[in-house]
Formats: sequence, structure tokens, C-alpha cells
Amino acid sequence: MIKGFVFDLDGVITDTAEYHYLAWKKLADDNNWKFTREINEKLRGVSRLDSLQIILDYNEVELSFEEKNRLANLKNTNYINSLGSITPKDLLPGVKEFLTELRDKGYKTSIASASKNANLVLTRLEAKDLFDNISDGNSVENSKPAPDVFIHAAGSIGCRAKECVVLEDAAAGVEAGKIAGMKVIGLGSIETLGAADVVFKGMYEIDLDFVIKKLTK
Repeated sequence: MIKGFVFDLDGVITDTAEYHYLAWKKLADDNNWKFTREINEKLRGVSRLDSLQIILDYNEVELSFEEKNRLANLKNTNYINSLGSITPKDLLPGVKEFLTELRDKGYKTSIASASKNANLVLTRLEAKDLFDNISDGNSVENSKPAPDVFIHAAGSIGCRAKECVVLEDAAAGVEAGKIAGMKVIGLGSIETLGAADVVFKGMYEIDLDFVIKKLTK
């Protein structure tokens, strides 16, 4: 029986991918590192420090743990400074309608994001009231594809993992949801998210009754 829905934030609720890209690009440019859109795609759903490590590995750069933390925090400052332009208009199509339907029908809802800025982003979107809980990068130690944040999110809304459905736009997130024992709705392309139980282009396409029947067969 499905009792809860767990949502990734970036790329699912709102599209902050470009803000992340520009913040990483500035950090890379300032350090004369190579950084492309292709490398950026590998960072989707990955924690800040793990993302930095991907960039460092690509550039064959080794740094101390202290320096990695400093640079990761610098990237985060660049990112946060860019969030001032986010408004409720930046909710992705169908998000508010789908979440409202879920809550009207008695389902629990939670954010499960690798971002440590989830509260800030949701505040800017005026969307915090759409969720019963926010689990983020501050809630667990291991980031996706580890299932920790999804398991934390499920428990925080009084559900077992197998009673929850994850909505994800990244392959790492789909993998994490599967490892957690949850059903997974992919939002994006079937080529990238083929491991999900069902894939839609966006939340605006989801028919809740259809999804419940399909995922509880």
C-alpha cells in the first residue's frame, strides 16, 4: 500500500540546474580547470563534495580535505547568491497541482534532496507548506546513489520505504530509490531513467489514479 511520496528537489520541484552549473563553472574558471556541460551532467543528484571530487578527478587535481571543503563552500556561496531571483513562478509545470492532489487524498509528502539549501529554495518558491517534511544533505551522511536520504524521508513522514514512491530526474536518484526498496517515478527521458518503474516527461503528465494502480499491481 502506498502511503507517501518522496520528491527530489532540483529538476523535480524546480530547475536550479543552471544555477548550479554557473556556480561550478565560476569555481572551475577561477582555478583554470576544465568544466563542460557534459561533466556537469555527472553531478546531477550528487552531493557538493562528491561533485567537486568528480571535477578534480577529471582535471587530475589532488587537494587536501581542508581545501576541498573551502572550495565546496565557495561554490555554495556563489550558488546561494544566485538564488535571490527564484520566485514561485519557478515551480515546474504541474508541481503545485500534483502535490495539492496528493495532500487532498491523504498521502504524506517529503523532500529528499542532496542539496543542503533545500529549505532556502523552498522558501523562495513559497512551497514549504506543500510538504510534511524536508530531508536534505544536512539530514544524512551518505548522498545518492546511497539510499539514506530516501529512507530518512520515509521515516520522517511515518512510512516504511516500501510504502513510498520516489520522484526523481537523475539516474543516481533512481538507483537510490530502488536500493531503498521504493517504487520510482522518473521525470525526464526514458534513455536516462529507464530503471524507474514508470517515466513521465514532467509532473504535469502524471495521472495519480493510473500511477497508484500501476505501482501496486
